[in-house]
Amino acid sequence: MNLTLSKTRIRAGWWEGVLTGVEAAPEIEVDLRGEILKGVTIAPTQGSGGDFVVRVPIPAEVLNDGVQTFLIRQKGGDSLAHFTIITGVALEDDLRAEIDLLRAELDLLKSSFRRHCVETAS
Repeated sequence: MNLTLSKTRIRAGWWEGVLTGVEAAPEIEVDLRGEILKGVTIAPTQGSGGDFVVRVPIPAEVLNDGVQTFLIRQKGGDSLAHFTIITGVALEDDLRAEIDLLRAELDLLKSSFRRHCVETAS
């Protein structure tokens, strides 16, 4: 069996994807930091044989500052997909620091380029 789970979207607290390569819906579980989430649903897609829509709930209580990685796998088996959610103030601080660093590097490049232009024009 060649199972493929492709993400389609995250919407209204649900991760959604399409599972292909199976004739019958397998049991799927979602692991978050060693705990199995409840409420995963699998339903056949309309009009296509053998494809299934997989929906994974994203409970509000699991969203905390930092990075949460959800591992989607066949029950007791191989990993099919994963998704990551990053939240919190720490992320904002990291992004601001990265932007400041990029600005500083850009200013350095601009001044070096201007100096090079002046030196080669003579």
